[in-house]
Amino acid sequence: MAGASVLSVAALARLLAQGGTSSRRLVEDALARIADASGEGGRAFTKVHAQSALLAAEASDRLRKERLVPSSLAGLPVSVKDLFDIAGDVTTAGSKVLRDRSPASADAVAVARLRAAGAVVIGRSNMTEFAFSGIGINPHYGTPANPWDRAARRIPGGSSSGAAVSVSDGMSAFALGTDTGGSLRIPAALCGLAGFKPTTARVPREGAFPLSTTLDSVGPIAPTVACCAAVFQVLAGEAPRALVPLALRGVRLGVPGNYVLEDLDAEVAEAFQSALQRLSRRGAKLVELAVPEFDDAAKANAGGGISPPEAFAVHRAWLDRERDIDPRVLERILRGGSMSAPDYVDLLAMRARLMKRFARASYDVEALIMPTVPRIAPTIESLERSPEAFRAANGKMLRNTSLINFLDGCALSLPIHPPRTAPVGLMVVGFRGEDERVLSAGLAIEAALAPEGPDLVGAP
Repeated sequence: MAGASVLSVAALARLLAQGGTSSRRLVEDALARIADASGEGGRAFTKVHAQSALLAAEASDRLRKERLVPSSLAGLPVSVKDLFDIAGDVTTAGSKVLRDRSPASADAVAVARLRAAGAVVIGRSNMTEFAFSGIGINPHYGTPANPWDRAARRIPGGSSSGAAVSVSDGMSAFALGTDTGGSLRIPAALCGLAGFKPTTARVPREGAFPLSTTLDSVGPIAPTVACCAAVFQVLAGEAPRALVPLALRGVRLGVPGNYVLEDLDAEVAEAFQSALQRLSRRGAKLVELAVPEFDDAAKANAGGGISPPEAFAVHRAWLDRERDIDPRVLERILRGGSMSAPDYVDLLAMRARLMKRFARASYDVEALIMPTVPRIAPTIESLERSPEAFRAANGKMLRNTSLINFLDGCALSLPIHPPRTAPVGLMVVGFRGEDERVLSAGLAIEAALAPEGPDLVGAP
């Protein structure tokens, strides 16, 4: 439940190795949390794979007794965002209009890799319909509430809403999601977790229902940066290896002064400034700089960006069922139908030029750091009752994170708020292909800012 503490992947792996728990017990506990009528399980999941998860957990325990442990993820329950194919399941992408599709004949590549690593798929996590907003509201399956200030029922962030809540509430050890404009990092930031958006090409997207074929990335939400690193290596199809935290002393961390620091909520500004001060005291050299590619990317996206026309191409076959689609999502899809082919081609060409400029050769820093989102989580009710408030909040949520997708960088969000306060995320940004570099920087930054030990993560 919210307010409980969750263990890291490494801590759970040690418990399993030492016989302090079993995969069966972990899965039973997760299923009990999902089924608790007073909790968020009914809104965090669109489908629960209780029987198959218990069978997989028992198989994992038998293999462990024979010392067959394929990875640190073995035996751990994972939630899978509802846009990934799971063999035998209908992939609905959080929508009613896809319920009549044929079941998937095979697992998505990312799901298959997690299974091969020994992870136990516990169910399909809820999401913004078609993954098309950073808020997390879903009128068809309900909206899971943020673990912080649950009485007020605040947004979880989107589009990987159920993914984040499943981890924060102990319904999964980690979650598989996607990020097109911030859909991993936003819910991670708002729910007090870590979330990692890899360089797009690092994790295969086969078997993942698309929002934007250009911008979609596949990655994890998890309790810590080290958890994200362990899951990312599996998703990327790489042999597990320990990443060494960056030595902070003397390291240059760029702090963009343009665009991303504008109009911050007081809680975000305070937590970010506190984080900067603490990093400086640990020896990091903070370099204030301008990132002109951010300004140019924001201007290029002012008309809606790449996602609407690509989403329109995917969804036009069922737009005659508009009454079955969330109007907040439908509005954004329909916007893509008005973009001309020359404008779309020009936008892709602009992106290619900016991607070339946004490179290590242009910046003498190890990584960039900035607030993940400029706002703390507003209430669900305030955004459901006002389309204008929803549009404004959605734009704010996506403002900083979407820049990195447009530039095909890699980025990590990690929590920086004091305990028992509104969750705030710090985004650690790297250039295209520098995923391990970002994760190593994130490990060091997380350790420098952590109020608790590396294994126990306090929920907000």
